[in-house]
Amino acid sequence: MNTTSRAERREHSVLVSTDSITLEGNLVIPEGSRGIVLFAHGSGSSRFSPRNQFVARGLHEGRIATLLIDLLTAEEERIDLRTRQLRFDIDLLARRVVGATDWLTRQPETRDLRIGTFGSSTGAAAALIAAAERPEAVAAVVSRGGRPDLAMSVLDAVRAPTLLIVGGDDVPVIEMNREALAKLRVEKKLEIIPGATHLFEEPGALEEVVRLARNWFQKHLAPAEDSFS
Repeated sequence: MNTTSRAERREHSVLVSTDSITLEGNLVIPEGSRGIVLFAHGSGSSRFSPRNQFVARGLHEGRIATLLIDLLTAEEERIDLRTRQLRFDIDLLARRVVGATDWLTRQPETRDLRIGTFGSSTGAAAALIAAAERPEAVAAVVSRGGRPDLAMSVLDAVRAPTLLIVGGDDVPVIEMNREALAKLRVEKKLEIIPGATHLFEEPGALEEVVRLARNWFQKHLAPAEDSFS
């Protein structure tokens, strides 16, 4: 596995215009990247989520670029802290993920990179809806402790190979993911990490998420004639 140091990657803040608003994000492009992963968080998280940051660093080590964005504006975040409603507005989150996907296809730095989405919690549903709406752009999807069942109505339209990762002790979410898996009509897999709970806080659990996600994205984001080494 080739790794990249901080000096071997371009890293900067970006503004993503979508859905008539502007979202803040962090874009990291390791040298030699041949794919980029858009993170779709949920349930009150943000681009500064330690878990998503950890996964992103693991992807960088595999020469995969990342875009972490806040799916809500600062004002919407303040509203959501009081109401806890916007984080469950799947249609809103999905529109933002679709918009960010379109943004990636227009930027000189990223337009030639194949796009994957990494969704957690309600963000997984938004990521899958975006994959269904942009089948020509989204080449792979990974869900971590996600709620793909919230996108059930569009799952049979998803064309991107999809990996669902769930903690072995997250029993209700396992069943939700099994139901979603049955609806998907693409290359798909459900990985259950033994002993892990919903947030994958147990020793080694998040490292296993990174390994599984990195392998999935390396397989499906590499150009057909190429491969990650």
